[in-house]
Amino acid sequence: MTAVQPGSLLHEGKAKRVYATDRPDVVAVEFKDDATAFNALKKASLPGKGTLNCQISALLFEQLAARGVPTHYLGVADADNWMLVRPVRVIPLEVVIRNVAAGSLCRELPIQPGTALDPPLCDLYYKDDAFGDPLLTEARLERLHLVNADQRVGIERLARRVNDELRQLFDAVGLQLVDFKIELGFTADEQLVVADEISPDTCRLWNRAVADSQERILDKDRFRQDLGGVVEAYGQVLKRLQQTCPQPRVYQ
Repeated sequence: MTAVQPGSLLHEGKAKRVYATDRPDVVAVEFKDDATAFNALKKASLPGKGTLNCQISALLFEQLAARGVPTHYLGVADADNWMLVRPVRVIPLEVVIRNVAAGSLCRELPIQPGTALDPPLCDLYYKDDAFGDPLLTEARLERLHLVNADQRVGIERLARRVNDELRQLFDAVGLQLVDFKIELGFTADEQLVVADEISPDTCRLWNRAVADSQERILDKDRFRQDLGGVVEAYGQVLKRLQQTCPQPRVYQ
């Protein structure tokens, strides 16, 4: 990594390590090859996964930025699985947008898998493994004092804007964005931005050209459901995005 030098480890999560750098306005993120599911009850190492998620996230962040969506992204490093970002104060929420019923939604509500959701459903979850990342009602969100009313509105507005842009991007390369989760945070000047990553680890993506309900999956459900071919599926997502998106910029 030539532009900046990573320093002390600030945080290690399931799929990434976050480091301080020799610049106070830049943080370095290392994408790991680790795969986890069901609150890390299921684990594996998948060589190449970290690089794929880093490159996919970089392309998507750049496309969002080009469309006026604020993110923490600055560029990739000269190592394929490192990204450089602005430091943000991450809100401990998982913001989930659902375009099609799948996964936990169909276990929690009498909705058939594959049902189109119009308008898309926006759910907020408290990001804390110790409590199982519970779904938040408006009253619970207010009780936790995580965000104020105006910030809550801003969070949903930004998440829906991200959804609109991502659906167009994925539709253009023959992929259906079923649902996704993002994390948001505030920069030093209190701007609300998209943070963390956007990848097949955090999105459900189906190949529109494939009818089979398992073969069409190009996301972490392949790992959750023991379908195999996880890295190959992620590679296909990257290859498709590269048809319309330029190579991610290297941070200078």
